Amino acid sequence: MSAAVTAGDVKALRERTGAGMMDCKNALQEAAGDMDRAIEILRVKGQAQAAKRGERMASEGVVETYIHATGKIGVLVEVDCETDFVARNDDFREFARDVALHVAAAAPLYVAEDDVPEEARAAELRVFEEQAADKPENVRPRIAEGRLRKWLEEVVLLNQPHVNSDKHEGKTIEELRAEAAARTGENVVIRRFERFEVGRD
Repeated sequence: MSAAVTAGDVKALRERTGAGMMDCKNALQEAAGDMDRAIEILRVKGQAQAAKRGERMASEGVVETYIHATGKIGVLVEVDCETDFVARNDDFREFARDVALHVAAAAPLYVAEDDVPEEARAAELRVFEEQAADKPENVRPRIAEGRLRKWLEEVVLLNQPHVNSDKHEGKTIEELRAEAAARTGENVVIRRFERFEVGRD
């Protein structure tokens, strides 16, 4: 038998999760009034919705720029969404500008881990394996894998915490992208970027 769900419970859950009223009510009913279980249900549902959004075509968007005050570093970034309406939205454009600023400062090499060529990964892993050669044999692979993971965090845009950690509370670019997708209700994709620095190829 499902527990009676009060308006207070629904309000409390909504404040904790930011989910819609009906979603909160349904989650609480499904969880028989258990708040933690209801949060888990909403999280799973949110992930499912985000995955569904991820399958939708992002064929609109913007190209944003960032030029450093010195005039020696510049960035072009393409961020895509599903509709022209969202592409013209100030919040969406600000997200794209924030990404461009981050790329200028952090100089990532790839947008996502899937973009990292297999040979680049293998080359880095070989270096890390050599660096771990003086460690006991049974822990070497784990050390090398750990260093490879750290390297991927450093060179992959989506893995990097935004350089403006105060404004973005230490969130990664992927977390900020997911938030932008949640706010717009659309699939938001950082498609590509190009970083230019005077005197560097």
